[in-house]
Amino acid sequence: MPEVGLVSLARHAVTIARLVLPRYRSKFSKHQFTQRQLLALLCVMRYEDWTFREAEVRLREHRELRRALGLRTVPNYTTLYRFLHRIDETALRTAVGVVAQHLQRGRCLGATVALDGTGLTAGAVSPYFIRRTREHGGDEPRTWTHWLKWLIVIDVDTQAVLTQEARRGPYNDSATLRPMIDAANAVTPITRVLADAEFDSELNHQHVRALGATSVIPAKRGKATWRRHGVRAQMWQRFPRRQYRRRNLIESVFSAIKRKLSTRAPGRSLFMQRRQAFLLGLTFNLYRLRCRPRRSNTDFIRRMSTEPEVLYDLRPQLHVTCAETSGYVRTGDWPNLFRRKEHDALSQRSACCRPPRGRCHCNCVRRFHRPEESAGDPRGHCRHHHRGVEHGRHDDVASIHASRSDLQRTGSSGER
Repeated sequence: MPEVGLVSLARHAVTIARLVLPRYRSKFSKHQFTQRQLLALLCVMRYEDWTFREAEVRLREHRELRRALGLRTVPNYTTLYRFLHRIDETALRTAVGVVAQHLQRGRCLGATVALDGTGLTAGAVSPYFIRRTREHGGDEPRTWTHWLKWLIVIDVDTQAVLTQEARRGPYNDSATLRPMIDAANAVTPITRVLADAEFDSELNHQHVRALGATSVIPAKRGKATWRRHGVRAQMWQRFPRRQYRRRNLIESVFSAIKRKLSTRAPGRSLFMQRRQAFLLGLTFNLYRLRCRPRRSNTDFIRRMSTEPEVLYDLRPQLHVTCAETSGYVRTGDWPNLFRRKEHDALSQRSACCRPPRGRCHCNCVRRFHRPEESAGDPRGHCRHHHRGVEHGRHDDVASIHASRSDLQRTGSSGER
């Protein structure tokens, strides 16, 4: 499977699901799949932006993923849909908070949080397609009257989602700040709240400061006849721009979610769209986790990395780590994907690598050969190798075999 970090994400999702969900919903359940397995599978589905049918097909193809989830059989796509329809939103909110607390572990000071919202599409049609259809004069321009507005509160230091809310947009969410800040404060203590002018309200400022935190919200400009008082007047006169700069990190989080995970909250009803949005926030927190060394009986979880740790060279049994690629240049030659600038050094590295039986030492394009092709050559070369040497396609083969024979000679003399 081409997915990077999929099995690791599934293991983390199962670990978190054990903390927030019981094994089965009731004693009358079929006991074929646990709630923890289904929730972890839904997180994997949102991680890869699969549909319910695609999740079933991919799970049948991925044996390592089934082993990580502890599944003996593959659930039907209707099982996943019904479980998402049946799961309580409180469990999803609790799971988001649990993962955020794991990311907050080891911090003593309060958190600086940012609040903002973004739009998620309800279908698979891209906004670019709709705009191009309108520009080319379609019969009926496709526009969206409503969409799903997704609001999140993040910790700007760990960039983890603390709490989330979703509703049908467009909508003024100035009054939503107070319950969301209370929910975020229950996850981690808050010292500063950053929000844009949409949440500008004297009541919001007073509510945040009653919790012992500082609110940084720019005052709306409005008309010249408007009178500002209290904290809003202070924000208008002496606005702390240096503290407000960190609010841009929530825009970076939205960009990472839409680039790495998904821009959609698929569903025909608002109920299912909200569930999909909550799953997206939980999946992003799982994406931010990484395992730490176990120092006690407590399970430590680490942040995942989507970058490969090893770059495999196409030469037989030769792999190049990321730290070793500084001396390599990428070439268009397929057998030499990473060629060292000094050809002698590459020859010495290749001379130490013994290919498995049935593979040619020259590492030509035809990598696997039949045994009868190399039966007449004591060095194990195939007839394609000799053709390549005649046509000049194997320039460094002679130096490689010379170094290999010298090493063999040195080793045999040392044994004697």
